[in-house]
Amino acid sequence: MAVPLAEGLSSTREAWEKATAAVLRKTRRLAEDTSDTDVWDVLTTRTLDGIAVTPLGTPELTADLPSAGLPGQSPFTRGATAARENRAWDVRGWFTDPDAERTAADVVTDLENGVNSLWLTVGDDGVPTASLATVLEPVFVDLAPVVVQDPHDPLAAAQALAAVLDDKAVQAHGGTNLGADPIGNALRGRGQTDPAVAVEVARLAAPLGVRAIVVDGTAVHDAGASDVQELAYLLAAGAAYLRLLVDAGFSVDEAAGLLEFRIAATDEQLPTIAKLRAARRTWARVAELSGVAEEARGQLQHAVTSRPMMTTFDPYVNMLRTTVAAFAAGVGGAASVTVLPFDEPLGLPEAFSRRIARNTSSLLISESHVATVTDPAGGSHVVEQLTDDLARAAWAAFGALEEAGGVLDALDDIRAGIERTVSERSLEIATRQRPLTGVSEFPNLEEELPERRPYASAPVVHRYAHEYEQMRHDRAETPVFLATMGPIAAHTARATFAANLFAAGGVDTVVAGATAGVDEVLAAYDGSPVVCLAGPDTAYAEWGADLVPALREAGARHVIVAGKEKVATEIGADDSAAMGLDALAFLRRTREELV
Repeated sequence: MAVPLAEGLSSTREAWEKATAAVLRKTRRLAEDTSDTDVWDVLTTRTLDGIAVTPLGTPELTADLPSAGLPGQSPFTRGATAARENRAWDVRGWFTDPDAERTAADVVTDLENGVNSLWLTVGDDGVPTASLATVLEPVFVDLAPVVVQDPHDPLAAAQALAAVLDDKAVQAHGGTNLGADPIGNALRGRGQTDPAVAVEVARLAAPLGVRAIVVDGTAVHDAGASDVQELAYLLAAGAAYLRLLVDAGFSVDEAAGLLEFRIAATDEQLPTIAKLRAARRTWARVAELSGVAEEARGQLQHAVTSRPMMTTFDPYVNMLRTTVAAFAAGVGGAASVTVLPFDEPLGLPEAFSRRIARNTSSLLISESHVATVTDPAGGSHVVEQLTDDLARAAWAAFGALEEAGGVLDALDDIRAGIERTVSERSLEIATRQRPLTGVSEFPNLEEELPERRPYASAPVVHRYAHEYEQMRHDRAETPVFLATMGPIAAHTARATFAANLFAAGGVDTVVAGATAGVDEVLAAYDGSPVVCLAGPDTAYAEWGADLVPALREAGARHVIVAGKEKVATEIGADDSAAMGLDALAFLRRTREELV
């Protein structure tokens, strides 16, 4: 029978440790002779920045943290405004199709079905600049913010949008942005990189009452940056734009009001929530030190579901990834959220994927009521601690960039830091500590990918799954013979593990079935140059040492054991496959033997 909290239901830290330790001992994740308090070490995870994510929030975590304040008040941790308009975030659709007629139709469809602002890639990478007026003809620009992006000619894109606004003769929505970001272009190594263009665009934007610059954190996120690296870059780039605009004659308050910040939201839910909160807190401090009036220190945030986390294979899983990311972005307090369509890695999104993308936010807002409460994660001990840890780490990294001369002088340092993060993440993905569903885990070699039209210019993204996906695209012509040893119940676990591992690298398997000895395995053997033994340790000990040379004599040149390296050595096999191995290195070795 449940006991109401009002009647005094409570627990202690020690009771939780004892109950948790009992579960971990049953699953052999905690030794019998260790202390119950060791559960914290076992269950605590760490981000790529080395920040701990504790399994349970406790009051001790937040006892000494500074106050997060109130929503809409300094330091703006809990929200840039006191409450969202209509208690919801702005659902921002992304449009990049160079077919202007299709894009115009997509804009109308999305605006009629839940989207309330537009983000358009224009110019050589997307919608022709000359067609912008046609695309925006049916749009009420006083109600729907419009953000343009053209890395190659940002001034032309800004002028085109300004002309549309002037022609409509209404006051554009204040969330509209002419979209210049030369610093982001410099980081990406493409497009217009002259910072002076930001000043020209700002002079266009100011009389129109709209914003001019997007400080785009996805420039580093798409390259593989960690959360702290993204936050530090946002602060450094934002500070650089403030200096640039003030030097050009804008007041510091005017300069701050011309900026919008774009931040990546990933399927790592708690770190994403904390990252958005930490971004507001740290930017408020930058603004304070720059002399920005307190009411103008709130950061306008546009969250975009992460491109690097998306996969080409089993792309429908991307719907799950983007749902978690959108939830985290909304809970984290983003003013605008773009859910990228699940087929974004494959090419230009189609009507169905666009519908799913916009409905993701609609369901979270209207049916799950995620936006009803401002800062719903506020007060969570885990989130508050993560927010503080991220903010402090980002502030230190920002300080290092400033000491190096500012973001433009530190671009090489930023790239070097991202390379280190990419290497660390790649190792975790290779060893499957960071599983990628449908790619490194549960791959389906027989799936038929949806076909999509190509981009005018595909986004440059370091996708987390790319090394596995390269092998999947270059599927091995020869399968591995899976020599299953013993009855089905005895070999299923290891055979399934091995088959999934090979499939992750684009390698199919031929399974022997239940076998009771060397002769039965040889009778089923298909002549493949690579054989993987899959059975219980007892079978390896009893007849594995006889099976390996027999298979070599029958034509196998490379024998793998699904099990520990020690067992493979004892029975004379060439390689082994077990939990924790470097799967990518193993798959490359295996594919070399299949040629």
